[in-house]
Amino acid sequence: MSGNGLQLTTSYANEKPPSSTGSADADLATDPASSGFFTTDFKRHEDLKSMLDGNKDNLKLEAMKRIIGMVAKGKDASDLFPAVVKNVVSKNLEIKKLVYVYLTRYAEEQQDLALLSISTFQRALKDPNQLIRASALRVLSSIRVPVITPIMMLAIKEAVMDMSPYVRKTAAHAIPKLYSLDPETKEQLIEVIEKLLGDKTTLVAGSAIQAFEEVCPERIDLIHKNYRKMCNLLVDVEEWGQVVIINMLTRYCRTQFLNPNQTDSIDDVDKPFYEDSDKSSEEEDETKESEPKKKPYVMDSDHRLLLRQAKPLLNSRNAAVVMSVAQLYHHCAPKAEVGVVAKALIRLLRSHKEIQYVVLSNIATMTIKRKGMFEPYLKSFYVRSSDPLHVKLLKLEILTSLATETNISTILRELQTYVLSPDKEFAAATIQAIGRCASNISEITDTCLNGLVHLMSNRDESVVAESVVVIKKLLQMRPTSSEKKRPSEHKDIICHMAKMVEKIMVPMARASILWLIGEYSERVPKIAPDVLRKFAKSFIQEEDIVKLQILNLAAKLCITNQKQTKLLCQYVLNLAKYDQNYDIRDRSRFLRQLVLPGEKSSALAKYAKKIFLATKPAPVLASKFQDRDQYQLGTLSHLLNTRAHGYQELPEWPEEAPEPSVRNVEMPIWTEKKISTKKKKNTADLKSFYSETESSDEDDSDGESQSDESEEEDSEEESGEESEEEEDSENDENEEEEESEEEVSSKEEDSSEEDSEEEESSSEEEVVQKKPVKKEIKPEKSKLKEEKSSTKNQSDLLLDLDDLGSLGTGSTPVTPGDMLTPTMASSMSNLSISDRASPTNVAMPQPVIVPSKSYELLNRIKGNGLSVEYKYTRSISIFSPKMVSIELTLTNSGDTPITNISMGDKKLQPGMEVQEFPEIATLGAGSSTSVLFGINYNDTTQPAMFDLCTQDQKYSVNISAPVGELVQPYTMNESDFRTQQGKLGGMNENSGSTDLPEKNQSPKAICSCVHTAANVLQVPSSEENIYRFSAKTLGDGTLVLVSVKVKESKATVTVNCEKMVIGTMLLKDIKSTLGKK
Repeated sequence: MSGNGLQLTTSYANEKPPSSTGSADADLATDPASSGFFTTDFKRHEDLKSMLDGNKDNLKLEAMKRIIGMVAKGKDASDLFPAVVKNVVSKNLEIKKLVYVYLTRYAEEQQDLALLSISTFQRALKDPNQLIRASALRVLSSIRVPVITPIMMLAIKEAVMDMSPYVRKTAAHAIPKLYSLDPETKEQLIEVIEKLLGDKTTLVAGSAIQAFEEVCPERIDLIHKNYRKMCNLLVDVEEWGQVVIINMLTRYCRTQFLNPNQTDSIDDVDKPFYEDSDKSSEEEDETKESEPKKKPYVMDSDHRLLLRQAKPLLNSRNAAVVMSVAQLYHHCAPKAEVGVVAKALIRLLRSHKEIQYVVLSNIATMTIKRKGMFEPYLKSFYVRSSDPLHVKLLKLEILTSLATETNISTILRELQTYVLSPDKEFAAATIQAIGRCASNISEITDTCLNGLVHLMSNRDESVVAESVVVIKKLLQMRPTSSEKKRPSEHKDIICHMAKMVEKIMVPMARASILWLIGEYSERVPKIAPDVLRKFAKSFIQEEDIVKLQILNLAAKLCITNQKQTKLLCQYVLNLAKYDQNYDIRDRSRFLRQLVLPGEKSSALAKYAKKIFLATKPAPVLASKFQDRDQYQLGTLSHLLNTRAHGYQELPEWPEEAPEPSVRNVEMPIWTEKKISTKKKKNTADLKSFYSETESSDEDDSDGESQSDESEEEDSEEESGEESEEEEDSENDENEEEEESEEEVSSKEEDSSEEDSEEEESSSEEEVVQKKPVKKEIKPEKSKLKEEKSSTKNQSDLLLDLDDLGSLGTGSTPVTPGDMLTPTMASSMSNLSISDRASPTNVAMPQPVIVPSKSYELLNRIKGNGLSVEYKYTRSISIFSPKMVSIELTLTNSGDTPITNISMGDKKLQPGMEVQEFPEIATLGAGSSTSVLFGINYNDTTQPAMFDLCTQDQKYSVNISAPVGELVQPYTMNESDFRTQQGKLGGMNENSGSTDLPEKNQSPKAICSCVHTAANVLQVPSSEENIYRFSAKTLGDGTLVLVSVKVKESKATVTVNCEKMVIGTMLLKDIKSTLGKK
């Protein structure tokens, strides 16, 4: 029994039965109800912490399940954060998933502890499991600390290039989080969003559009190329993605297409009526000629595509999707086609009451302009007894809007039953609806008035009061002609109301009766003074709204019947003069001067009758949804009828259609390329396809090409190539260029599959450009293969003669003085095949003299007369190709010689090496000498610390190499550069912009700045204002790619490198060098 009793008071923190964690005593120890909240030995979640700290995975998994259950129930589990975060390194996949779910929830609250695990999250971004990669990115983006913004940006860039669409989707979700954390990253995020928008996976499409909507909704130009793809993918995208995409495409449609209903609005204006028919035919002809001809509206094919692809989604099970399609048709479709959404919206009325409310609100707005859409479904809006009040009121609103002469009798019969509802608020709303129907349809006004008068005898006070208010409005709205025909009707109704005024206690109804008696006092001259007398007695007890109407009635009666009511009016004004409400006091003073002027009458007193008894404008009984059309359907702003935060206005239709060609996407032609490499038969067809010349030249060589084709089929590849070369000499220049290009492409693609994939795009582009190629192709091809093999082996060997030779082709030895940057001569052998651009179109790199910079290592004052400077020679170290070659210049500024200068103890980071220079026996006074030594920094920026020793002294010095000196030039062509740059995207890419001073805007100055900052080799470029440089790190040969894109006086620098530290620091150095004034 004690166990059952304890079960009722189990811990609010753990929510676990005793059987799962041990005995009931254990629960008693952790239950705050057992001993009180303020005991010192109370430890919360102790069992869960012990389970998480244990070594058994099954206990950890059980604990994580319980913790996630607590989080799902809304209970606070934040104090478990330290115990949970330790298990982020667990190898159990299930535990790791649950830990990431927990961290996503609490990372923002426990930022300090979460930051300690950032390195673990970064490692998890490389995990083979896509769920772990996505979870790590989700947790990383949940840590709302501005310090980790660069890490988040790198992680998002890497995830965008991930093979898994689920990870790319998560990256899209992380983009708005990063943008809200640091809005300055907008430009970089737009580039990432542009990549995501081009994703063809349906899983990513919705998330990419959501990121676009939150970061840069104004950049509609990003949608142009992806518009048709989005429309076609719409059906296959997940439901919430469909909602986002349709809402975005609605705005796009309103900015890029013409209004499909503009012709209707134009044609309805200024149509000739019967009185114009007597015009002569000549005058009609003249007017037709003078008027400009209006172009008939033709719907854009892309506009039609959107409507066609969205229509099937009306059958979706998700109410939000159906609602988004409905608003698309309402705002963007022709009037004749909007009706298709009615049936789908009616289907949604069978859903939950929350969905009903939203759908009915949108239908109520649609019925204001489009009654015919929902008339066939009138019975669907009949009120049910089980409907909640807010749904009843909306259905009542819709029924009133749908009322016409044909169905009003049916609607009135329905409304009569609603008046008898026990719900007073609904009954009052029904009476208002009857009044709206009566005001909109003049044929039933009398019927409605009679019915409302009968309702005044109802037992329910609220029904009577509402009836009085509506009758007052209807009487005021009745035209004067009907009053003249039946003058007694008003009198009878007012008399009936005056008799009931003592029974009606609702202030608004009493005020309405007083207003009617005062307005029509001439028709009831005997009753009006008596009513005023009764109300004067109870003036002090009345509500403020009733007091104001008593004052008005007294003033009007004093003007029309002064003999009987003057004293009564004075009495009422005196009572009002001392009322607590200042509005009533002010009104009494104002009326006294008009109605009862003293000796000094005001100028307005003689116009009192015109002021008080003037004809009043009739009230307008309009729907409260009348003005909601200003908001987009389906939005929160429309539902609340007020502008919500983040609402985007629906743009107006353009007067002229924007250029539709912006949505055209040029598809790459892959088939011709494949034919040219696989079948040599079709070379003649390809020539005619790519050639700019007419077919006359081709016809002349037709016979020769046919004979060559037959030879190519029978012979091997080599003989085919020889025959083509012979044919080149006979054909004209254009055919010669095309043949050689096809030959090159076939040779390259036969070499290896990888080479063919890398070269395919570049060779195809160059074939289209028809650039000439030299005939010395075969020998250069063999050279290329040899050099490729040597560079591949180069990374595997430590130190060999071949290594030095291959490196020699990539970098040029430098004299100790000024440095001469590597030139075109060292890389010319590799350009003949893969870089086929014409020399006139390729920007050839020119030699640039870069002055070497000296750094002070030891000051002559600290060195007792010995000063040491060092500089980087940028030549291959004679000690090891992995070492940075450094030249030391030692100067003896003292009066005595310095002996036994050598390198002493070294304090190096792991992996670093220093090759000592030979000991200098003697350095005479006033003399200097230079020595070379090498440091292997192991691709780090850590300083190398060592002792510089003389016979008598020891000096501790350190050399920290700029990151630009940790690389060596590497030979590449433009095609290889682009291929490798594409592989080194995401987190391996760093980019930034800087303003160029005038002196650094010339090509020579830009190259000089880059060479000053880093030991790189310029890559020939076929594009203007784009400068490319390549290098490899000395430590392990990691590729480093630098590109500088110049636009006007601004340069965008991009560095691609697997080593993120080197890439980031090199980008910073190059930017500072380029922007140096």
